[in-house]
Amino acid sequence: MQQPNRGGFRAPQGPAPGTIRTKKYQLDKDMFTKVALGKVWRREWWFAMIPFVALMLPAVFSFSWWWVAAAVIVTILFVAIRSAQIVGVTRVEQGNVLFEKMTYEIDSRQIIMKRNEREGMTMTWDMIEKAERSGDAFLLWLQPPTASQLPGGWKGWVARTFQAPVFLHLPYRIFVGGNDVKLMESLLRRKNLLA
Repeated sequence: MQQPNRGGFRAPQGPAPGTIRTKKYQLDKDMFTKVALGKVWRREWWFAMIPFVALMLPAVFSFSWWWVAAAVIVTILFVAIRSAQIVGVTRVEQGNVLFEKMTYEIDSRQIIMKRNEREGMTMTWDMIEKAERSGDAFLLWLQPPTASQLPGGWKGWVARTFQAPVFLHLPYRIFVGGNDVKLMESLLRRKNLLA
């Protein structure tokens, strides 16, 4: 009869009870760009009006097509630069982790993003600012950097004012079943992330 192993070996711990496991999923860069640009321009549309109004004011007192052309060109440049900043998240090396094929293990303590069984990244719930439920997915918006993580002076102001939103997109189709979607929704409500 074999004796049980009393040495120092311990079997790897499995996920905690109530853990939600997903299928492998890769966030599409075009979908990320569309959602992030929509979020930025819904929130910051009035920033584009600042250069337009500032350059149109002289045209009110002394009309010239040069002022109108300058206002339109500077506004278009501002919109193009701000949009390029959002699109740039998909192109920089630091953003690659968002667009890799991963599985997710979600429980009440954390979200584990796994490339494979050996490689992954843990994200705690305090790193999530809020969650949204759309028609086909959960969007988990990550917390922006704190003031201590940003540079000081005018660079810090620019970084704080014009930061790019980052989120996790979890479509319902990656969950194993309908119960996992309901469990995810109740977990987000308990964490006060979903209204």
